[in-house]
Amino acid sequence: MKILDRYVAKNFLIGYFIVAAVLIGLIIVVDLFVNLDEFAEASDAGAATVLSNIFKFYSAQSAIYFRDTAGFITVIAAVFSLGKMTKNNELIAIMASGVSLKRVIAPIILLAIALTGLLVVDQELIIPRLAPTLVRDHDAIAGNESYDVWFMKDSKDSLICTPNYTEADQTMHQPTFILRKETAPGRWQVTGMINAEKAKYDPENSRWELANGRLIKLHGNLEDINFGQRPEPVRYYSSDITPYEIPLRRQESYKQYLSTSQLTALERFGGPNIKDLAELILQKQTRITDPIINFIMLLIALPVLVCRDPKQMKSAILKSFLITTACFITAIACKMIATEVIFNQVKPELWAWLPVMIFLPVAFLQLDSMRT
Repeated sequence: MKILDRYVAKNFLIGYFIVAAVLIGLIIVVDLFVNLDEFAEASDAGAATVLSNIFKFYSAQSAIYFRDTAGFITVIAAVFSLGKMTKNNELIAIMASGVSLKRVIAPIILLAIALTGLLVVDQELIIPRLAPTLVRDHDAIAGNESYDVWFMKDSKDSLICTPNYTEADQTMHQPTFILRKETAPGRWQVTGMINAEKAKYDPENSRWELANGRLIKLHGNLEDINFGQRPEPVRYYSSDITPYEIPLRRQESYKQYLSTSQLTALERFGGPNIKDLAELILQKQTRITDPIINFIMLLIALPVLVCRDPKQMKSAILKSFLITTACFITAIACKMIATEVIFNQVKPELWAWLPVMIFLPVAFLQLDSMRT
């Protein structure tokens, strides 16, 4: 690595971490200002508890903020790095020495590829582990929540219901497990029902231990049901629905917090609902396209930012932000309509890759037309 490479890389990395801290910090401050009254609802537990809740909440949410702003962080860091060099007329000196400006931006491009790995680690490893915390409301204190759960489907197509689930002791109160089997696509037959006073999760055996569990077997037809039959005692119910899954599944947008492997497993028993399946496919595809789009945003911005005249720097920055913002908005718009029926078809893969197909040629044209 040459001295020039180290100099450009150092400026870019310093700018990257400063921008990441400032941008994520700004989001946290704005969100805290808007939702401070919700955090204050737990003031009865004491100031220490409230402050601890705020710290834990935003520590977890920072992973989401980084995921959503990673593309802009890279572009803004490049703006600071190249802007500083333009202001000091360093680019002119580099060109006078016979070095191409494409050689100058090469370290930034390589570092951007390496830093994309942080985004992948964040999405695939960090966010899935924090998922139960990420779906909580601002005023919720981790581990102290209780709520109802209705018709939550597990991998066996059974439905789980309880009027009161407490997170502290991982216990369902008065739970009902509706056992089913699929008879045709989109059709199920109820084969039994399990009732219990309590169901407490056993992590060692990955099952729910039932207190006074009772199984009533059904055969689908009302005329075949023997209402006088005695319920069979049941000690436990095995399910892939765990205390980790319950708070996650209650949220409509929980799929965005899952890893690719979890999405693949969910897709296998996700059922025939077209919109749910389309959302799963969209989430899997965007795990690939999002890092690519972030990289394309940088490739589009770099040729604009490499200007030799400091007087043109302001217009170059404005132009680069307009182009990258257009790319970002296009990606968001495509995600919003990817699960909708258009011309009697649902094509989440097409909409996930459409921004790449539109802006990748633009990035190559920008690089090719770059004055070096």
